[in-house]
Amino acid sequence: MSEVFEAYERQYCELSASLSRKCTSAGLLDGGKKNSFFELNLVEQKKQKLSEIKTGLEDAEALIRKMDLEARSLQPNVKAMLLAKLREYKSDLNNLKSEVKRITSPNANQNAREELLESGMADTLTASADQRGRLLMSTDRLNQSSERIKEGRRTMLETEELGVSILQDLHQQRQSLLHAHNTLHGVDDNIGKSKKILTAMSRRMSRNKWIIGSVIAALVVAILFILYFKFSH
Repeated sequence: MSEVFEAYERQYCELSASLSRKCTSAGLLDGGKKNSFFELNLVEQKKQKLSEIKTGLEDAEALIRKMDLEARSLQPNVKAMLLAKLREYKSDLNNLKSEVKRITSPNANQNAREELLESGMADTLTASADQRGRLLMSTDRLNQSSERIKEGRRTMLETEELGVSILQDLHQQRQSLLHAHNTLHGVDDNIGKSKKILTAMSRRMSRNKWIIGSVIAALVVAILFILYFKFSH
């Protein structure tokens, strides 16, 4: 999994938990009758909380966009898992926005707040807790898948290194064979030259034999001719 996406993810989870707590606190604040210092103080606190929540929502939306861009730039198998996780985060953000709209509704009053605290808020908090539980489970599953992908990547890198080592050995063996071939080619050239020299020497020896034989034959004829004239007189 992308380390950049994981960093954005951690920031969003922390921000989402903080916004959820602030929404709960803001929902408990209501100006009611604005004829006392205490009530006015509650109104100011609520405004401050809502301002912080709106700023947090903008930051959360920015993190969602960053995660979306990062997820879409990754490989297809990782991209699909991260986009599935991102849909859960977007749903969580929409729930937070709905909660803020409910808090800032002009029809909200003390009785509605108490009723919400007794019924709706409990359901919302339960649903939010369930959703965050599903998000955590999805995160765990995706983290496990990420670990398997990392393990597969490590195996692939080890296999690649082994393949590179084998290729290097084969290259060295090829160089050795080429060197041996060149050496044999040189030996073959030397043998060819030696063969030509021996052939020339053999021809020269044969020619010398014929010359010597001719000389001996001439000498024998001369001797016989001399003996013939000697005995004939």
